Amino acid sequence: MSSFEEAETEETVPCLHLTFYHPGQEERMVFRCLSFGKREQVRADDAAKFGRDSSVCRYNLVDTRVSRVQFSLQFYRKLHTSECGFEIKNLSKKTKLTVNQTELGYLNKIDLPWKCIICFGDYQILAEIQEGECMDYFETHLHLAEAPVLQERCLPCLPSLKPIPENGISPSLILSQGKSPTEMDENEL
Repeated sequence: MSSFEEAETEETVPCLHLTFYHPGQEERMVFRCLSFGKREQVRADDAAKFGRDSSVCRYNLVDTRVSRVQFSLQFYRKLHTSECGFEIKNLSKKTKLTVNQTELGYLNKIDLPWKCIICFGDYQILAEIQEGECMDYFETHLHLAEAPVLQERCLPCLPSLKPIPENGISPSLILSQGKSPTEMDENEL
């Protein structure tokens, strides 16, 4: 038997992709302590904490408006299944946290949807769960957004803001043909 045949079966690792946005990032560098673009392993029995206090939080946000411990993400296995998930808990006494449209007060927690937006203060975090079988640890993969994640996610949902004329011909089409718009009676069509 070859060593390939004797090797242990590889497990896929659950990964939590987090895309961060703050409007003051350029000037204040609030994310300067985060490692973007590389995966980090977190033990399954550890809570991934986010906040200002680097002695307690694994993910440090450099901002005096952020609580010492803002929130935590805990990995868990769902009862009577092999499925895993994450729960998010608000650990800030002063700032409410929203997950999609659900508002969490201090010590409130919910299951993290497989794709959601976490907001507190001016912070926006797009969270996406990549499933895996590993039970010993999970990975985090941090990304930095250049535009608000709320805006990026909601733009396709918004209806067009341009009025559509009754005749269905766009005024920009008429202008692009070099003709100026003229007023017409609807009966002339």
